[in-house]
Amino acid sequence: MLMSKKICKSNAEYEDVGHYAIETFMKHERADELIQSGRAMQFISGIIWRSFNSSTSEYHALYRQKGRMHTLDTTHLEEPDDEYDYDQDRVVSAIQGIIEDMQADRIDLWFRAKLFEMWCEEPNYSELARRTQIPRNSISHAVEEARQYIKQQLKLQNIDYDF
Repeated sequence: MLMSKKICKSNAEYEDVGHYAIETFMKHERADELIQSGRAMQFISGIIWRSFNSSTSEYHALYRQKGRMHTLDTTHLEEPDDEYDYDQDRVVSAIQGIIEDMQADRIDLWFRAKLFEMWCEEPNYSELARRTQIPRNSISHAVEEARQYIKQQLKLQNIDYDF
């Protein structure tokens, strides 16, 4: 944004132009090539300069439309952002790792892990029984055994989580 602020000479529009330039660059077919060759910043600065100074640029046509600035609808920004839950992310990653280990280990653990994954997608034992032709009670027992196994493995990893 600093580059955009300098090119736009601190005009109030500099953030919009900067975001437009970044988005345009990310969608560009040669973006990876430009990053690898070290010319990405130069390319982005060109997008910023042309977008801000040209009355025929795509930015001008989309946002200024012959000198008229359109405001951004910010009503959705008034809602509070939910803070990212790093602990939950750590638990989910650990559970995914445990399930992968279960699938790679013994056949009985593989069976429980597969049914547990299916149950996470469709938490209805009757529906799973219809889909898999496995008795409902067998599915519920396998899912519960998988849950207990996962809880046990989480405790071994010093992760306190109850689901």
